[in-house]
Amino acid sequence: MVHLSPQLWSPATRFIRSGAAGRPFIEARRCDTCGANYLEERIACGRCGSIGGFTTFTAAGRGAIYSYTIVHRSYPGIVVPFISAIVDLDDGLVLKGNLLRVASAPSASISGMRVQLIFAETTGVKSPEGLPYLAYFFEPVEIAA
Repeated sequence: MVHLSPQLWSPATRFIRSGAAGRPFIEARRCDTCGANYLEERIACGRCGSIGGFTTFTAAGRGAIYSYTIVHRSYPGIVVPFISAIVDLDDGLVLKGNLLRVASAPSASISGMRVQLIFAETTGVKSPEGLPYLAYFFEPVEIAA
């Protein structure tokens, strides 16, 4: 996990926040009526239709891979292959992100693998203020421990 001063990076998404001592985290929202989870602000719940409100929470740092694909084609400057995964976090939130530190081999069977949410600077791209963007990724729990 990266521990940076919030002045030294810019979030790559609107839901990456800076906590104590610059520690990044994912801020999510939970419907106060039915408990559905969302990353972005909403006027109404997509599950129950309630406009009763949402409570913000810090996303869990661990989860399990629900599904994944090995990407072999991308934009210039993006190293391929890489693994793009959908992860069910332990708190019920679902995130899509790249899986690091796992071989991108077709024989890899990683469904259900326990993973840890990590943050790292993106490569090469800077914010308008000249700060590196900070993005989230996943890595196997065994490596993160």
